[in-house]
Amino acid sequence: MERQFTKEIESLRLGDGQVFHGVGILAVTKALLQAGVSYVGGYQGAPVSHLLDVMVQARDYLDELGVHVEACTSEASAAAMLGASINYPARGAVTWKSVVGTNVAADALSYLASAGVMGGTLIVLGEDYGEGGVVAQERSHSFAMKSLMWLLDPRPNLTTIVGMVEHGFALSEASNTPVMMELRIRACHVHGSFTAKNNVAPAVSTRKLLEGPPKEFIYDRLAHPPAIFRQEKLKNDVRLPAARQYIVAHQLNEIFEGSEADSVRDVGIIVQGGLYNGLMRALRLLGLADDFGGCQIPIYVLNVVYPIVPEELASFSAGKKAIFVFEEGQPEFIEQEIAMHLRRADLQTKLHGKDLLQMAGDYNTELMVQGLARFLAKHAPQLDCSSGSLWLNSIRTSKEKAAELLGVMPQRPPTFCIGCPERPVFSAMKLVAQDIGRPHVSMDVGCHAFASFEPFSQGNTLLGYGMSLASAAGVTPMSARRPVAVMGDGGFWHNGLLSGVASNLLNKGDGVLVIMKNGYASATGTQELISTPDEEARTIAVGTSAAHADRTIEDTLSGLGVQWLRTVDNYDVGAMMKTYKAAMTTKHQGLKVIIAEGECQLERQRRLRPVVAKNLSAGKRTVRVKYGVDEDTCTGDHSCIRLSGCPTLTVKDNPDPLRRDPVATVIDGCVGCGLCGENAHAAILCPSFYRAEVVQNPNFLDRTLNKIRNIFQ
Repeated sequence: MERQFTKEIESLRLGDGQVFHGVGILAVTKALLQAGVSYVGGYQGAPVSHLLDVMVQARDYLDELGVHVEACTSEASAAAMLGASINYPARGAVTWKSVVGTNVAADALSYLASAGVMGGTLIVLGEDYGEGGVVAQERSHSFAMKSLMWLLDPRPNLTTIVGMVEHGFALSEASNTPVMMELRIRACHVHGSFTAKNNVAPAVSTRKLLEGPPKEFIYDRLAHPPAIFRQEKLKNDVRLPAARQYIVAHQLNEIFEGSEADSVRDVGIIVQGGLYNGLMRALRLLGLADDFGGCQIPIYVLNVVYPIVPEELASFSAGKKAIFVFEEGQPEFIEQEIAMHLRRADLQTKLHGKDLLQMAGDYNTELMVQGLARFLAKHAPQLDCSSGSLWLNSIRTSKEKAAELLGVMPQRPPTFCIGCPERPVFSAMKLVAQDIGRPHVSMDVGCHAFASFEPFSQGNTLLGYGMSLASAAGVTPMSARRPVAVMGDGGFWHNGLLSGVASNLLNKGDGVLVIMKNGYASATGTQELISTPDEEARTIAVGTSAAHADRTIEDTLSGLGVQWLRTVDNYDVGAMMKTYKAAMTTKHQGLKVIIAEGECQLERQRRLRPVVAKNLSAGKRTVRVKYGVDEDTCTGDHSCIRLSGCPTLTVKDNPDPLRRDPVATVIDGCVGCGLCGENAHAAILCPSFYRAEVVQNPNFLDRTLNKIRNIFQ
């Protein structure tokens, strides 16, 4: 796992009146149990990985409640789990990352939304949008509108988030409709507290089993013609009014009235719940709000961003000269819907939003202050917003001074971890490309996408998780050189096996597939896969590479009919070069698969550190491998760095006063993977690298050898 949640798991047992302290996504986990959830599934991915990780680690306690937890192989399989709530009064929740996960789950979600649900269903979305996002910058809002699924966007405080989880299930049941709840990165990681309730043992669970399917077969619960035609009509005629009725009755959206002054009540702000904290910060800087949530301007907070409630909107907007809508992302779905309802209600309130803000990107405080200043200058010029102008000027001045002092800051793109087993593979590919020419390289979602940056600069497409081989299919018949696809074992099991390998074999495609077999879904927090070595195998494989600890991927590919298949130790750059060159030049027609095997270095270090610490405290002899550079031998051409990119391989001033070029050096942090030396050997570079063993708690032989060496130095 990305981290352990031993202490946090205990907080899941908190009862009525006790105070929960923690981060947003852990509060969601607790809220699910308070709501009586029967089953939980999902696919890991920031920022919602912790939800599933905690559930998996807390399985013993969840078994006591009868809650079933399933770590799904994809978002599609997670969405399909929600089918349990179509015929049974079982509450289910699934989670995945953002719109890219929703796209994968789209098939099941469309059928689920059509059939409707009996038990409440909640889909927790990690809305990975904005500057901190690492996926295509789109929103889940469009999917909610398309399928008429309700979308929650709670204010980023734990009390509201927990309340919206509980209301989400009730809203789903009241309208027989799946409910989505989006949580931005900041909301998932916001710290706070809330008053807990007792957990509720679900009505249907692993301890309270179903006696069987419904006694009466109800054809209308199947998303199948002709039932789908009636279901589509029910969405708008029955489910939508029921949802709006629940939203109003339980005041899921919030209205903060603001100042009593009529001059201020002439204007209003409508904001997505997730943007509320940023909005209040901007208003505070403008002198229009305090630190305790008080504000002069009326604010309508949409904790439910879809559907909009026309009557509620009209009540807030009536009598106001202008409304300012804060909606993050494009296109302006909420603003367009508000404009429609205002026009239908024949309200002449002026509407502003994207015209005073930017269309794309996340809304930071500076942007919000600028937009509010423009809006208020136009519609409430009597308000004193000079403090906001002073703050903006100070920001500009700070930026200008920083630019003068620092100049243009160099870009620092993400890169592989120290000792990552994927780095030597790309070193080998780069060396072979110097010999046979550069091929088209289809990258995949995951750590290996870092190879598109320097010093490797390999990667021409990036089109989805497990989609690299499929995306190479269009290039293969038009390329004089075999295209290469790279994917991890996580991507292989997620989508690569069917969309890539099976499709390639069906169409008798040619090409090379490199599978990074590090044993985990590393980019999402090192969650386990079907091919993750068991604990015994990982204990035996104490070396850097857990070589051949599991053959599931190899057996699967062989069973599908892959004839050219090689498994290579990642860290053996020479062997990797030889195998990769053979795959690129062989006369064999058909898919050629190289499985580059080496355990994720993060997971390896997490496993070894406690063992090493225990041995040291017990006084046992321990040996740590460290690599270094002989300063007298180093030529200073830095080819080693250009082939590695390891953060611990850098440069320092040349100790020789007659030589000006800096020499290479290995700094602290080296994990002893040996890539630098392997590269030097494989590329026939200077023999300046050396391997050293750092011995702690030395025995009698170690001390004797050390004395002998010191004598002959």
